[in-house]
Amino acid sequence: MQKQGNILIVDDNEDILFALNLLLQPHVEKVKVTTQPERIEHFISTFHPDVILLDMNFNRDASSGQEGFFWLDKIKKADPDTVVIFITAYADTDKAVRAIKAGATDFISKPWEKEKLLATVSAALELRKSKNEISSLKQQVAALESNHILPEIIGESTAMQELFGTIEKLKDTDANIFILGENGTGKDLIAHLLYANSPRAGKSFVHIDLGSIPEQLFESELFGYTKGAFTDAKKEKQGRIEMASGGTLFLDEIGNLLPAMQSKLLTVIEKKQIIRLGATTPIPINVRLICATNANIHDMVAKGDFRQDLLYRINTIELHIPPLRERGNDIVLLANHFMQHYARKYKKDIRNLSASACRKLKEYSWPGNVRELQHAMERAVILCQGYMLNADDFMLKQTSVGRLADECLNLEEVEKNTIERALVLSNGNMNQAADLLGISRFALYRKISKYEK
Repeated sequence: MQKQGNILIVDDNEDILFALNLLLQPHVEKVKVTTQPERIEHFISTFHPDVILLDMNFNRDASSGQEGFFWLDKIKKADPDTVVIFITAYADTDKAVRAIKAGATDFISKPWEKEKLLATVSAALELRKSKNEISSLKQQVAALESNHILPEIIGESTAMQELFGTIEKLKDTDANIFILGENGTGKDLIAHLLYANSPRAGKSFVHIDLGSIPEQLFESELFGYTKGAFTDAKKEKQGRIEMASGGTLFLDEIGNLLPAMQSKLLTVIEKKQIIRLGATTPIPINVRLICATNANIHDMVAKGDFRQDLLYRINTIELHIPPLRERGNDIVLLANHFMQHYARKYKKDIRNLSASACRKLKEYSWPGNVRELQHAMERAVILCQGYMLNADDFMLKQTSVGRLADECLNLEEVEKNTIERALVLSNGNMNQAADLLGISRFALYRKISKYEK
């Protein structure tokens, strides 16, 4: 039997514990024994056994097995994936059937046959290994959900046609892509389009919003962890990067990454491997990187806020998504698309946009870009009482924020004022404001904190 796994043996007979420990020690990684079944939950949380050999009867002369079933239930509630083997001197068919139905994997009689017991434990360890692999596969399947749907991107403007042309040229490559663009321009849609037109289409696509991950959770989320790596790590877990291996990893809001985290990410990219928290063995990874940010990343490099060597690694090709105000008649095309969508959703018989509405939409500067237009169309459809959307159905005010988007080229000032506008539009509701801006609430708090300094 290959040496693997942690075994916990629970029996009220110390001679049994000694004999089993002596028998199993050469064949498994670790063995722990106890005569106190009430300590089982403690061992599950600290020792993380893969297999538990559990006595059915803890009172002398008792033969009902009720105590064993009681502790089996406790084990399954603490860790459903733990494999339990009952051991008892009072074996019968009824008890064996009941044990299996209750969640036990096998049943060993005392006295045992050495080879048979070793084979049973070996099979139990393989079962636990299979359960861990199935859990990892389920996580990978979750990452694949909805990736087969080609994103709908609407645009006939020269700027968008040039962007589509560049994406077409990239369809047979595995190059790392860096997407730049203001909030709400559709960077995530472009990332999905790149994935759908790549050699890795159909493989995993894992989207990580780096602006929403607290620093203390960064490593566990991205790299994963082993069982027992920290207090609540009751089972091993794949990190998001490992889940993306073989496919595409989309790192959104990479401009929000703190310097220490930039260094760790750079190491992963350079070595093409990760090490789970609590582990020492590296796991090789093979991912295609797509990164995105709304920040002036080159300015951040000049200021020392973003590592230049990391930028070199992630921007083999840079794509710039134009803001909505520079896309001309795309505004009307998008407006019609959203109008039809929300008319169906809210069961409204709204058929078109008036000339005055189109003019008003094209004259507005859209600091929130496509996302702001989408919300504006949804509000207009909800409030509309007729068959046509008119200019008066749109509550758009060309505030100083809007003018600033046209006149000021300082991205930091544009971002600050866009945040202020989002807070006004959402009446101070942080969740709604974050949604309007296309970022997480956590990222919004960080940005507000930055501008309050």
